[in-house]
Amino acid sequence: MIALGCDQAGYKLMQEVKKHLEERGLEYKDFGTYSEDSVDYPVFGKKAARAVASGECERGILICGTGIGISIAANKIKGIRAALCHDVFSAEATRLHNDANMLAMGGRVVGIGPALKIVDAFLDTPFSNEERHVRRINMLEED
Repeated sequence: MIALGCDQAGYKLMQEVKKHLEERGLEYKDFGTYSEDSVDYPVFGKKAARAVASGECERGILICGTGIGISIAANKIKGIRAALCHDVFSAEATRLHNDANMLAMGGRVVGIGPALKIVDAFLDTPFSNEERHVRRINMLEED
């Protein structure tokens, strides 16, 4: 199950992501927002992040205008590693090296075609499980 969260600036792109997930036969839980009315991105970023952190959802996808604010909000939740990606290489690398469990994108930054390729790279790339990457991820969890 994939947790989804967006604000009004990410709403249109999120609708395309949802269609794409459905075409791939992947289940998701949509934590909103549900329109283009102005909302506060931290609310929706944190709702989706809590679902991933609790294990209710395996991974998450977040979209706001730039992807920056919603990724910061998600990363406030313990156990979340939300990565802002606007290209396929970054999406693959963050899965391989950081075991990122949430993808953030900017609805005003990346187009639909590239965004769907980024989603696929994020969802299809496994964590490398290399010792150096495990060590570094553990360091991220330290205070």
